[in-house]
Order: sequence, then C-alpha cells, then structure tokens
Amino acid sequence: MRKILLVSTAMLLSGCTVGPDFKTPEAPSAQGYTAEGQPAPTASAATPLGQAQHFDPRQDIQADWWALFKSPALNSLIEHALAANPTIDSAQAALRQARELVRAQQGAYYPQVSGGLSASRNLTPTASLSPASASGNPYYSLITAQLSVSYTPDVFGLNRRTVETLAAQAEMQRFQLEATYLTLTSNVVAAAVQEASLRGQIEATAETVRIEAHLTDILRQQFALGQATRGDVAAQEAALAQAQQALPPLQKQLAVQRDLLTALAGRLPNEEIAEHFNLADFQLPTEIPLTLPSTLVEHRPDIRAALETLHAASAQVGVAIANRLPQFTLSATGGSQPNSIGNLFTPGTGFWTLAGGLTQPIFDAGTLQHRQYAAQAGFDQAAAEYRSTVISALQNVADSLRALQYDADALTAAVASERAAALSLEIAKRQLQLGAVPYLALLNAEQTYQTSRLSLVQAQAGRLADTAALFQALGGGWWNRTEAPPAD
Repeated sequence: MRKILLVSTAMLLSGCTVGPDFKTPEAPSAQGYTAEGQPAPTASAATPLGQAQHFDPRQDIQADWWALFKSPALNSLIEHALAANPTIDSAQAALRQARELVRAQQGAYYPQVSGGLSASRNLTPTASLSPASASGNPYYSLITAQLSVSYTPDVFGLNRRTVETLAAQAEMQRFQLEATYLTLTSNVVAAAVQEASLRGQIEATAETVRIEAHLTDILRQQFALGQATRGDVAAQEAALAQAQQALPPLQKQLAVQRDLLTALAGRLPNEEIAEHFNLADFQLPTEIPLTLPSTLVEHRPDIRAALETLHAASAQVGVAIANRLPQFTLSATGGSQPNSIGNLFTPGTGFWTLAGGLTQPIFDAGTLQHRQYAAQAGFDQAAAEYRSTVISALQNVADSLRALQYDADALTAAVASERAAALSLEIAKRQLQLGAVPYLALLNAEQTYQTSRLSLVQAQAGRLADTAALFQALGGGWWNRTEAPPAD
C-alpha cells in the first residue's frame, strides 16, 4: 500500500495516460491491384458504349462521379435521392448522437458545481428535548442554502481514454455516413443501368416477336400455295409464341426495377419517379482515375471506419488499465443555515466542508484484470478485421478492373455475333422464300439472332454497371466534395 500511495502521489503531481497510444497501421506497399501491374486500355468495339477505357493513376475521382455518364436524368434522380432517402438522415442522426456523447464525456474534465436550497418548519418535543432554537421557542424554521463542488482529477487518463474512445466512435460514424452516401449513389446508378438494360432487352425481344410474326405470315402464305408443310407452320407458330412468352418476365423485372428506383429516391411506390432510362441515354467514361493501394486506404469509407473502430479498441485497453488504478476525488461544500431567509448571510450561520478521497481496488477476484485482457483481445480482433477490410477493398478494385477488361472483350464478341447472326437470318429468309433451304435452317437462324441481340444489350449494360462499381470500389471521391451531404 505504501508503494501504491507513493506511485499514486507522483502520478497525481505529474499526470499520465495509461494504455497504448494508437498508431495507424502502415499502408499497403503494393503498387497495383493485379499481378500485371498497371492495367492496359480495354478493347474497343464499333458500337455504342464500345469505346476503349484508359486507367490513369495520376487522376483523382470527382465527387459527383456519376456525372461522367452524361445522363441528366441520372443526375436529377441522385439529387432527389440524396435529399429524400431516409438512410442518409439515419446516418446523419447517428453521427450527431456520437458527437454529442463526446461532448458529454468531455464535461468530466471540469469540476461539477451544484446548488441547493431547502426550507423546513419544525416543532421541538419539549417534553423530552430542549428547544433547538436559540430563542427557546419550540417552533423554529430552518433555511439551508449550499453550494457543492466536486472534481475527479484524471490522474491516470481514465477520462482521456474514454473521450478518445468516444471520439473514435464518432469518427467511425462519420465514415459510416460517407459509406451510406457512396452506397446510395452507387445503388441508384446500378438500378438506372439495370432499367436501361431491361428496356433494351424488352426492345430486342419485341423486335424478335415482330420478326417471328412476319415469318409466320410468310409461312402461312406458302402453306396456302403448297410451298410449306403444316408442320413448318406449326413450328413457326410455336417459335412466335415462345418469343411472346419471353416478354412478360422482362416487363415484370422492369416494373420491380421502377419500384426500386422510386424507393431509392425516398418515395412511396405510388409516387413513381418521372425519370426513365435507356442505354442510349448514357455515355461510357473512357478516362478512369485509378488511385494506388496506399491512397485507397485513405479514401475508402469502410477502411476508414474500420480504422476508427481499431482506434476505439486501443483506447478501451487504456480504460481497462486505468480502472485498475487508484481514483482520486476532491469535493467542497459551503453554505448558510439560518432560521429565516432574512438571516441568510448573518454571521454564525455559515458552514463548509472540504474532503478528499482515494479509492483503490484491492480484491475483485480478477474481474478488472480479465476485463483488461478482454479489451486487449478486442483490440486484436479489431486489428484483424481492419486487415480483412483492406484486403477486401483491394480485391473489390481488382475484381472491377478484371470485369472491365473482360466486359470490353465480351462486347466486341457480342457485336461480331449480332452482325453475323443478323446477316445469317436475312440470308435464310431470302433462301426460304425461294425454297432453297428448309424451314429448320430459318428457325435456327432466328434463335441465334435473338440470343445475340440480348447478349449485345447485356454486354453494353455490363460495361456501364462495372464502371460504376469501379468508382464505388475506389471510394467515390467524397474527399473532393466541397459541401457535406445534404442536411449534415
């Protein structure tokens, strides 16, 4: 106990903060996201949304990265979503709550002052006691006015570590807000591209239905002239029905997609948005910023949130250690206790008390020690989760880069396939009219053309969607925003 008192006295005079001081983990040393290093430009195709894309590590992502798609309707919808979607409001409220908790805990740095006033009317039982008042009157009044001051010196940094924990949690909520902002805008872009893809697929399927209906009329005429069999007509009618059957599922998906866009805009289903999206409304960004991994860890909101979680876990270790050390308290009370309000400041009615205290845990069956061990284990867990978040973030970027490379190749192949299938179908139709080929050849050409049309639309939409995914994986450019998200 003597050693504890000596150490406590020395630390009371000097002051310290126990526990580890947080250090930010080193950034990844990797210079790229793939084994090949800097990605080469993508392939190009002579079709809308077929331009080659280039990746430049010297460029930075603009805050409104979705504007690179050159779609006024998309810009308008994202503006509405940021203003009305409740997920933004929820994240902002969580941030405000966390910051207020920090301010509340910072109040413990200062003395706590309280005042009190009480009044009572009393009767002394004169049969057993002498009158309590100086006048001898058994009836007396008692007025007590007092001021109390208490202060807990932060000798071992318990409060400082607690504030540090709450401040790190507030920073984590700030990056959660940025993550919500990025996720919302990315979801709107992805949903808009998906709607455009569905409209393109519906248009291609409707064109296939038109072709199938035209061929059905031709075969019926040939059957009437004896140039086609009833089996050929039946097979073509089945092909027409199959093409028509493909439309309702696509229309259903489009309706569901419209509901999703309406919800993302913060509206009820009956308040459908006015914006409509087609693939022709978008332009493909061709110059893509590509930050290095060491910069990515500073930009990705999820990595920054994981870093602040690690910071909070580090400060919790200090809290657990400080709870095992002596706690000091200082207090003072002063006031006046007259028998009437008029004598409140009369000499002889005043009182005061000065007190100091020290509390040191002596035996708790290892409770505080194991809480410290638990805090250290929590720090190890947060460190592992941080590393996992960094790895996942770099994987997201690598996956998006791979996707863009192969999307370009897929679009090139889809263009060649669609043109070849269209030419083959046109030749088959002419040969069928001349009786040079059987109907089965035409049916095969129709099916090939329908498949190639849908693949072309999906390949075009895939390039747009994966480009948006890369912007999201790189952090979305929130650090370049001149204004905070709405209502922050």
